[in-house]
Amino acid sequence: MTTTAAGPGTSGKAGDPDGSGPPAREASASAPGMSTGPHRRRAGRSRAGVRMVPSEVRVGARHLYYAVSDNEDARAPDGTGRAPVWAVNVHGYFAGGRTYWRESVHLAEQLGWRVVNPCLPGFGGSDPLGWHEVSIGALAEQIAYVVDHLDTGPVVLLGHSMGGAVAVQYAHDRPDETLGIVYRDGVATPAWRDRNGPVQTVMGVISPNMAPFVDLFASFVADVPDLLVGAVGANLRDVLPDVRRNVRTMGLTLPVGAMLMTVDLRDQVRALADAGLPMLAEWGSFDRVVGAATADEFARCARTTVQWVPGGHSWMLARPRGQADVLTRLDSGRAFMDRVGARRRGLSGTPARTTRLRPLRSFR
Repeated sequence: MTTTAAGPGTSGKAGDPDGSGPPAREASASAPGMSTGPHRRRAGRSRAGVRMVPSEVRVGARHLYYAVSDNEDARAPDGTGRAPVWAVNVHGYFAGGRTYWRESVHLAEQLGWRVVNPCLPGFGGSDPLGWHEVSIGALAEQIAYVVDHLDTGPVVLLGHSMGGAVAVQYAHDRPDETLGIVYRDGVATPAWRDRNGPVQTVMGVISPNMAPFVDLFASFVADVPDLLVGAVGANLRDVLPDVRRNVRTMGLTLPVGAMLMTVDLRDQVRALADAGLPMLAEWGSFDRVVGAATADEFARCARTTVQWVPGGHSWMLARPRGQADVLTRLDSGRAFMDRVGARRRGLSGTPARTTRLRPLRSFR
């Protein structure tokens, strides 16, 4: 596979993911089969100084954007001076990696993690997969490209909505490179497709085939007011760039949406539970998109309980400190962190398995 590095000031066909100016520094050496563009200016800054640094990796002709926290001096919280825990924050369907930058900054600051926010193909400026290439396994493979490129070692996966399904598939495919999953209002199990609200009822009479899609869209719209809680301006600055980009390219991401309507990873979730992988299930108490029935279904498969949190489907966007608070202040979060620490110690002598890179054709 032929790859070409992006030169200074260049960006992919889909455009610079944060709209910033000249690059600030070069990225580290790329993994085999991939080349990296320059880091752009740092963004997503908090008062404590940790920022998310956008960059890209090229897989064949495709640009895959991501951002990584710049706390390069972070160390493991056990005081041993070991390398820090790496976490991958996987976004939902109507979003992109940038949408979760503020949350990732808080995770980096409060937990000492290095955090990576990828933009899956077709989202947040990343070039899409071809229609015939779209699958949940292919999306999980994109996470593997970024993880291998950054040489992170085993990672904690935070998956929201669509990202929850991607996280489950990634962990199933690469168990020795996964420390645990924070599964947030996810769609890995199929109960969320059983729509029975008033919109579904009305549309079922008019157009039965379109009814589930219309009801789902209405549920997303109903969830929007939750984003207006708290720092409205900051929330909108986080959400709007990716949403605007995704609306312009919605035709290229429709195959992903159609694929999600067929995904059923209950067997994979059960297998991860059998293997003892730490999983923390979290759900917005007022989630209208992926409701309580889906939360219960996942909990049964994972043999765990659900940690309910205030908010709707995108509670972590409205309250970007919320995830770090769950992991540091609640019993369920602290227990998960203890299990992640134990698993990391157990995996420390396990050689990592590198994903075999293969050329992927871009849909144009």
